[in-house]
Amino acid sequence: MSPRELLDRYAAGKRGFIGVNLQGADLRGAVLKGILLWQANLKSANLSGADLTNAHLFANLIQTNLSGADLSGTKLIYADLRKADLTCARLFKTNLKGADLRGADLRGAKLIYTDLDGANLKG
Repeated sequence: MSPRELLDRYAAGKRGFIGVNLQGADLRGAVLKGILLWQANLKSANLSGADLTNAHLFANLIQTNLSGADLSGTKLIYADLRKADLTCARLFKTNLKGADLRGADLRGAKLIYTDLDGANLKG
């Protein structure tokens, strides 16, 4: 699926996407509130400045650029965020239970009431 197709379907009201491959996609500044991405591949995608509030991201987010993104209320349970760029991201009430954050850049990120139970923050 192309980034344009995802955005068009989202604009048409669709919120659930299963198994989509958006590796390397440019979704800078996209408004995707409440989106469900199940078993999605977003490796190396650019979601900087995106609004992903209340989203459900059960996805490969390795090396994904989420700098400045709003992930408030987002569920990233067991998400693979190795080497992801989360600089200056907003993580208010974000669920990162069991997430793999090894090597992720969290400088300037706002983690307020963020659930990090079982998350791997090493390296």
